[in-house]
Amino acid sequence: MIEVRGLCLKRSSRPVLEGYSFSVAKGDVLAVLGANGVGKTTLLGCLTGILAPDAGQVAVSRRVGFVPQLFSVAFDYTVTDVVLMGRARQIGLFGAPAAQDYRKVGETLDLLGIGALAERPFNALSGGQRQLAVIAQALVSDCEILILDEPCSSLDYRNQAVVVAIMGRLAADLGMTVVFSSHAPEHALEIASHALLMEDSRRYRHGVVAEVLTPEHLSELYGLPIGRARFAGSERHTFAPIYGALAAPGAAAGAATGTEP
Repeated sequence: MIEVRGLCLKRSSRPVLEGYSFSVAKGDVLAVLGANGVGKTTLLGCLTGILAPDAGQVAVSRRVGFVPQLFSVAFDYTVTDVVLMGRARQIGLFGAPAAQDYRKVGETLDLLGIGALAERPFNALSGGQRQLAVIAQALVSDCEILILDEPCSSLDYRNQAVVVAIMGRLAADLGMTVVFSSHAPEHALEIASHALLMEDSRRYRHGVVAEVLTPEHLSELYGLPIGRARFAGSERHTFAPIYGALAAPGAAAGAATGTEP
């Protein structure tokens, strides 16, 4: 579905991506993790075709739906109006939405559990509801690959859980390929099959989640000791930063990767 080979891109003569290579197969869920400013949004821009690489190749074999990090509208559009924007390719430049376009919008809103919001003003929605509406806008384009730029960045825990669950369901139930960037390794643990850890313009790790998402790798990625925390009475685990370790004399990233019982 996605093949990236030797991807290089510069911004204002500064290298942002230098030699990135990886692939994403049908039905995979790829989580892209990295510190602020490392190039996650730039990478996603190359995958969607918004940005053209300076060197290397990005081959995408299916239609892509994109959910940007921030989305707002200047006018008082309803949710249905905003989602219909995703049908622009099917409707055409001078066309008008037909019955099948409205039917597709309704089905997609119902799929995401927000059918009751169809006639609500988009700008009156909560952050979580807006994010689901923008995901619906991408899905009505009949895409087979969904790319999301930090879809949970401004959401509370409950709305994060809703968005993460929907991304997982799209892959598991519909066979959709999903690529999303995040600052939350726990989201990758929950639904991702693969992870891409972007350390800088040249250094990165890519592979299955079980091999790539480790306390050692995450500590190097964020320059902060990261520990593995297990849930009581369960085999499941998550990751958590060990903030106090930075105050210790001589503390180094990756020095503390303990396990909570």
